Amino acid sequence: MTYPLTAIISDLHGNRQALEACLADAQQRGVQRFVCLGDMVGYGAEPRACLDAVMQRCVPSPSGEGEGLEPGLCLKGNHEEALLFSADDFNPKARAAIEWTREEVSRDPGRADAYWDFIGDLEASGTDSIAMFAHGSPRDPVREYVVPRDIKDREKMRALFGAMSRSICFIGHSHVPVVLFEDGAYFVPKSEGDACGPYDLGDLDSNRAIVNVGSVGQPRDGDPRLSYVLFDGRNVTFVRAKYDHERAAAAILAVEALPEFLAERLANGR
Repeated sequence: MTYPLTAIISDLHGNRQALEACLADAQQRGVQRFVCLGDMVGYGAEPRACLDAVMQRCVPSPSGEGEGLEPGLCLKGNHEEALLFSADDFNPKARAAIEWTREEVSRDPGRADAYWDFIGDLEASGTDSIAMFAHGSPRDPVREYVVPRDIKDREKMRALFGAMSRSICFIGHSHVPVVLFEDGAYFVPKSEGDACGPYDLGDLDSNRAIVNVGSVGQPRDGDPRLSYVLFDGRNVTFVRAKYDHERAAAAILAVEALPEFLAERLANGR
């Protein structure tokens, strides 16, 4: 069975400009399926546009939207969970953004019910024939951070791999791309070009892997370009693409309730 070329995206964070650039790039690369690992909302000024785009491409629809793509998947991130329940454990800037986002999602009376039904039905993790998917980590799919330095924490890594139901797990949440292998090896993609890969993951049955795909809407690895991953069932390609972060920042600054810091950080990828 052929695995469809899949674009795995995460942490869109209401950044319409970044998401549109990502989708256009993925289309040019012949992507057949989209998987979203959550955090479609939060921080950015256009959560409804991001929700619409993901609902169209990742979720089978009787209306025919997304026609031509293989059925995809969308998961719940901690920002969707905060929308549904509480953002009390968020820092003040993130909490302010969630409170505004909650109102913004309901602002269109013709779409509000569809948005809330979609968000409320999201699962914390998922699988297909080859891969596991989670927002945070295999053992705590919504909230646990996984970053490159964790490869040195053998107890944590044993617990993460022990929670996996497939030989590869794709995650987001930390906004920092990396591949972590069960044998202690790791790979941090670095490229001044628009893609790093395809990178052959090797024999995953004997050496499992966790792949952090980075962030579309708010990269935090010092590179302001959006980040996402292509997966063909064996190889991963880390894609970086420029987008108009100045327009994304201007959209945030135009919303009085959103902290200026959320706009300022986009220019330096932090």
